[in-house]
Amino acid sequence: MLAAQSDAPSSAPEVPVIKETPPPAPPAPLVPAAPAPVTQARFDADYLQNPAPAYPALSRRMGEEGKVILRVFVEPSGRPSQIELKASSGSPRLDQAAQDAVWRWKFVPARRGDETIAAWVLVPIVFNLRS
Repeated sequence: MLAAQSDAPSSAPEVPVIKETPPPAPPAPLVPAAPAPVTQARFDADYLQNPAPAYPALSRRMGEEGKVILRVFVEPSGRPSQIELKASSGSPRLDQAAQDAVWRWKFVPARRGDETIAAWVLVPIVFNLRS
C-alpha cells in the first residue's frame, strides 16, 4: 500500500528547530615574551681602572710565570662576591696574588635588557716576567 499525500494541515504544531552554538574556543595560551638578551659581565672596560695584581717578590726571584683563570661571580652592583680558581698558574703565590687583586676590582655587571643581574665571568690573569 502506498500512502497518499494530503494537502491537509497536520494536527501537530511545528516545533522550531534550535541549533546549538558550540561553546567559544578557549583563549589562545599566552606565549611568554622572548627573554631580553643577556650581556655578560666585563672587567676590561677602560674606565674601571682595575689595578694589575702585584707580582709576588718570591715568585719574581724564583722566575715563576703562568696564567691564572678565575671564575668570578659578579653582583648587580659590579662587585665580586665569589672567586673560584678555574685554572692554576702552577704557583700558589701567583694564584693567590690574582685572587687578592680581583677581590678589589669593579666589574661592568651583566644585563638582561635594562636590568643589571648577577652572573659568572672568567678572568684570565697572566704573570710574565718580561712585561
